[in-house]
Amino acid sequence: MTNSPTFVARLRTAGVEPGDSNELRIRKSIMVFAMGLMTAMPMFWLAIYWLLGLQLSSTLPLAYQLVSVATLVLYIATGGYRLFVYTQLGLFLFFPFVAQLSIGNFISASGVVLWGILAPIVAVPVLGPRESIPWFAAQLATLAICGVIDFNLAGALATAPRVPANVSVVFFTLNFIAVSGISYFLLRYAAQQKEAYQSQVEDAHRRLQIEQDKSERLLLNILPGPVAERLKRDDGAIADGFADVTVMFADIVNFTRIAEGMAPSQIFTMLNKVFSGFDGLADRHGLEKIKTIGDAYMVAGGLNAEEGSYTDRIADMALEMRDMLVHDKSVNDLGLEIRMGIGTGPIVAGVVGKKKFIYDLWGDTVNMASRITSEGTPGMIQTDATTYRRLQHRFAFDAPRTLHLKSKGETLVYQLIGRLPGARERGANRPVDIDLS
Repeated sequence: MTNSPTFVARLRTAGVEPGDSNELRIRKSIMVFAMGLMTAMPMFWLAIYWLLGLQLSSTLPLAYQLVSVATLVLYIATGGYRLFVYTQLGLFLFFPFVAQLSIGNFISASGVVLWGILAPIVAVPVLGPRESIPWFAAQLATLAICGVIDFNLAGALATAPRVPANVSVVFFTLNFIAVSGISYFLLRYAAQQKEAYQSQVEDAHRRLQIEQDKSERLLLNILPGPVAERLKRDDGAIADGFADVTVMFADIVNFTRIAEGMAPSQIFTMLNKVFSGFDGLADRHGLEKIKTIGDAYMVAGGLNAEEGSYTDRIADMALEMRDMLVHDKSVNDLGLEIRMGIGTGPIVAGVVGKKKFIYDLWGDTVNMASRITSEGTPGMIQTDATTYRRLQHRFAFDAPRTLHLKSKGETLVYQLIGRLPGARERGANRPVDIDLS
């Protein structure tokens, strides 16, 4: 008894191969389940006949069982699934027909030929709707043959030994109940198997969706949303020109000296806390983080269809970055200082590479922001003239100073101090620059 669940499980999955599809697994399981029911029924029926005093030959039921079990053993040994299916369906169809002829007519055999309907019923989920049609036609043919035989031999059968009427009624009832019950349980079993398969498919889909969402988030952490969508649709190069973008660089002052003597894990922890804090500010202001390069951080505004002035928001973020490092010891417990540079103008943006790709910006605006950053001092936020003209009515600046920049010569830069009291963020995405100098 303790081993019966294991036996049933093995019987259900007999012949199932590791590489079988879920649909084929279900078909094999249904076929073996139907074979088990049909193999058990003949001896059960024979026992009832004997209990009712009708001594019928057990040769035919025993032969059926031996052939049925032999086909199962052959199927398990060789994996010949198609042979197993057609042999079993043939037994389902023709054994009731032969059994009825051996017992007598419809009345004396209690309509045992009706069991043949199980052949096309099982064929539907196992072979498919189209391949089940010949089995249904064959079952109708066996019924017709039995009817013709009973009609033509009615006189001879009238003189043959008759099965008591009460026995015929009992077996008619049992046959109808059994055929209906087995049909129901087969269909129910098939539905359960398909539901289990559907549940597995849905579970796999959920897991796939979770992994896809992770991939989406990872991709959006690397690329701006519109660029990520284009990259998924198109494998070609992605490059765009923007007429007006505000770019900011920030780097940690004296990082090399500070990192001397620190373990790699300490350096990573230090940079991760600082740059994660900057990432939070970029998200809050709706700006696009571009990349980190060692101890440098790059962010831009104007790459997407943002609402409001991205230049204002870059300036606000720069001020908040500076204040975060001054006041938030949970982010900056080592007292790090940064310097920043902001430039505004045309740029080219695109995805570089096919493996470990990055989204990067190029152009004179990027070079300007980078160079005025490196010329700054701790805590200083320097802007180019275009950025200054755009922000001067809402932000406070120190007096301009002239720097000699590589490839640029003498260049006027402005130091951002803070936002003017009561100043509001400018609403236009593409503000018009007016030279008021």
